[in-house]
Amino acid sequence: MRKDFGAKPLLYPQPVLIIATYGEDGTPDAMNAAWGGISESNQVTMCLSAEHKTVKNILARGAFTISMADAAHVVACDYVGIVSGNDVPDKMDRAGFHTTKSQLVDAPLIDELPMALECKLISYDASSCRLVGEIVNVSADERILNEKGNIDPQKLEPITFDPANNAYLKLGEKVGNAFRDGISLK
Repeated sequence: MRKDFGAKPLLYPQPVLIIATYGEDGTPDAMNAAWGGISESNQVTMCLSAEHKTVKNILARGAFTISMADAAHVVACDYVGIVSGNDVPDKMDRAGFHTTKSQLVDAPLIDELPMALECKLISYDASSCRLVGEIVNVSADERILNEKGNIDPQKLEPITFDPANNAYLKLGEKVGNAFRDGISLK
């Protein structure tokens, strides 16, 4: 038997995205968002309301980065989501985050978070809160790469948002091989 929950944003997993920008004065800012994902091979789409300082910064500068929140930094990642840059201008310092300017877009990379998408703004619709960005580059710290030079999720330890229980979960183990395991049913 199934239980009905009604129309709610319950989808698993929901990535915990840390969106980073520069303010007008060059101060780094970041926010936590769970409603986002890949929408084209070189695009990301997120639902971000216009009152966020981060959104204002994106509209002003035309660029942002998206880091994957990880288990090692769950407290800092949650903090940048519950405190507004409109009210706490030094929230990055308080979170313990340090930044390096991206060489490809006018936005900061968060040094502590080892994987990031570097993006340029394509469009923003304030009425639907839909922000679309072009992925210019994906950068990853070598410490999360496997022996083949690919990103290793076990080393990255990305977290996801559990909206039904207001919790963060660490992604688990490999359970199959994409584009291969289903061949047995052909």
